[in-house]
Amino acid sequence: MTSVPPAGGRELDVVVYGATGFVGALTAKYLAEHAPEGTRIGLAGRNLAKLEKTRAELPASAHDWPLIEADADSPASLDAMAARTRVVATTVGPYLRYGEALLAAVANAGTDYVDLTGEVPFIRYSIDKVGEQAAATGARIVHGCGFDSIPSDVGVYLLHQAVQADDAGELTDTTLVVTSMRGGLSGGTIDSMRVISDLAREKESRRVLLNPHALSSGPNERAAGDRKAEPSDMAIVAASTVDPSLSGTLGPFLMASYNTRIVRRTNYLLGGVYGTAFRYGETMALGRNKVFSRVAATGVAAGMGAFFGAMAMKPTRRVLDRFLPAPGEGPSEESRERGHFDIRVFTKTTTGARYRSRVAAQGDPGYKATAMMFGEAALTLALDRDRLPDLHGVLTPVSAMGDALVDRLRAAGMVLEATRLG
Repeated sequence: MTSVPPAGGRELDVVVYGATGFVGALTAKYLAEHAPEGTRIGLAGRNLAKLEKTRAELPASAHDWPLIEADADSPASLDAMAARTRVVATTVGPYLRYGEALLAAVANAGTDYVDLTGEVPFIRYSIDKVGEQAAATGARIVHGCGFDSIPSDVGVYLLHQAVQADDAGELTDTTLVVTSMRGGLSGGTIDSMRVISDLAREKESRRVLLNPHALSSGPNERAAGDRKAEPSDMAIVAASTVDPSLSGTLGPFLMASYNTRIVRRTNYLLGGVYGTAFRYGETMALGRNKVFSRVAATGVAAGMGAFFGAMAMKPTRRVLDRFLPAPGEGPSEESRERGHFDIRVFTKTTTGARYRSRVAAQGDPGYKATAMMFGEAALTLALDRDRLPDLHGVLTPVSAMGDALVDRLRAAGMVLEATRLG
């Protein structure tokens, strides 16, 4: 992973689009510090003066990176940008508001793409509108390449590999448990929630948002999506039912309604390799004491419901906006360094075996850790092309990059492991 392959007719390997935003600048900094020597990287955005300022604040290795003027309101500028690079890494969201023209540009140019969207309707739009074109041109459009949803996607993939290596059957009930996390939501994520809250008022959008298999199909197809066939995204469950090693009560995880759809799409794209009885949910550990954790889980569920309800109403949203981070804002470097996440994913197999994977990293999940995962995903697509699965179109992190991504993330310091429990 130290050499850079020929550019294959493209001037650049990676373009960071939205480089002047908070997470975009963090991603650019990560690439300046960690990309292999000779990697051809460009910075893109709608304001050249701001791009120059961003570049000047990066390490010296980035000071000759080209600057590209590109704007979501100018499809021609996006077409020109996509034609220059192997990979576009975009942080320009909310993606439902600003991302459609870029999808068309990369699909038409056969350019690979990564983003940080947490918007299920945007991915459904992507599948339906550009999925076939991207597959025809050889583009890989890979959504959810940050804290949402690389830990979820990779955590289940590691379980599958371990079970397969032991010939222990197939995955059945599989549950992600956030055991420890410190950090906050980014301003961009909050802005995406605003957009989703508005969409939830529309009947068709609600149908997509509530369908657990909203993404488990091809262009202009719809999976049946029986809500009772999968764990609830707002589940409150006894921890021991997930695995005997756990105690207390598990509460809902804020991003379950997005991450679970990504994992199910991976299983769909890989031909159902996780198993015909595979069911997947996400939760959060709230202590081992049965009484306290039950009260906490109930409080978390109620709080999440109240939060999304408040986001859906303009008067209460205006109050929340006074306290929530705005797009382009984020915590201090000290705060980002103190952050971390530690996630365990548990499964039972058709042979009765129990497995657990662990996914962990240092750094604020929504900022430092996301910049690392996002940057490594872009580098995987750009530099490890001979190791990538032979899949194109609208993909997920695991279906697009598989072992090549896992290896890069491990080399970057992420804990990625799977263990048989019994």
